[in-house]
Amino acid sequence: MSLPEIVSREQWRAARAELLLKEKAATRARDALNAERRGLPMVEVDEEYVFEGGDGKATLLDLFEGRQQLVVYHFMFAPEWDEGCRSCSGFLDQIGHLAHLAARGTSFAAVSRAPYPRILPFKARMGWTVPWYSSHGSDFNRDFEVTLEHEGELVERPGLSCFLRDRDRVFHTYSTYERGLDGLGSTTSLLDLTALGRQEEWEEPKGRASALGAPAGPEGIRYHDEYDD
Repeated sequence: MSLPEIVSREQWRAARAELLLKEKAATRARDALNAERRGLPMVEVDEEYVFEGGDGKATLLDLFEGRQQLVVYHFMFAPEWDEGCRSCSGFLDQIGHLAHLAARGTSFAAVSRAPYPRILPFKARMGWTVPWYSSHGSDFNRDFEVTLEHEGELVERPGLSCFLRDRDRVFHTYSTYERGLDGLGSTTSLLDLTALGRQEEWEEPKGRASALGAPAGPEGIRYHDEYDD
């Protein structure tokens, strides 16, 4: 095993300070990229997709649970599989308490192509409480490019899509796939992908901070059982 070089504390501090300059530059570059992402145009979703979940049939609008934004994780689970994808399971394991997203008017749901009766026992085995829906029988996975045709066969790939609601109209604002999922899973990383972002004053473009009435900044973070939802 190749290990880091052993140095004095003073040498470590000097090397750390040099790296910190690059880390701060990367943070500023990420903030600029997030602002550019929030500037993307959006497209209206006209298709009437029908999903199945714990409460029966649901539309894409239903998945918002009355909130303004929706983040969908495209969980790889083909209709013929008995278990969900291992890497997708690892991703879902790291999703934090959804109350922090809800406080920013954002819902989260997993969607898979497998029929719901196949999803349900696997979800119970994993102990997950996140909303999980089946898109079986619809073109949802194909339309959002997570089920693809390759050499005459359907293949799955992981992805994540963001949606924005304006009353009863639903808009697709962003999607990312495969390596684009690296580093995602925290509340802030998911909000950074949405059209409204973290809704804090320093973000660009201006005018979206606290768009949903939630306190911005660190003072807006509460214990997950203290939010008014």
